[in-house]
Amino acid sequence: MKLHDAIAYPPRGMSREEAARWIGVSTTKFDEMVKDRRMPRPKRVDGRVIWDRLALDMAF
Repeated sequence: MKLHDAIAYPPRGMSREEAARWIGVSTTKFDEMVKDRRMPRPKRVDGRVIWDRLALDMAF
């Protein structure tokens, strides 16, 4: 039997929505925090924009 681990641990790379939820704010507030450098800027992987979970934790 294969166990589904989708929620067993958080992903290392997070979308904007996931990153905002991770630190407990709205996406609008998260955008403000990225703009004023309270939160890190994202990385671009091909066409995808992602935030590093560990960088979010350090900034928080």
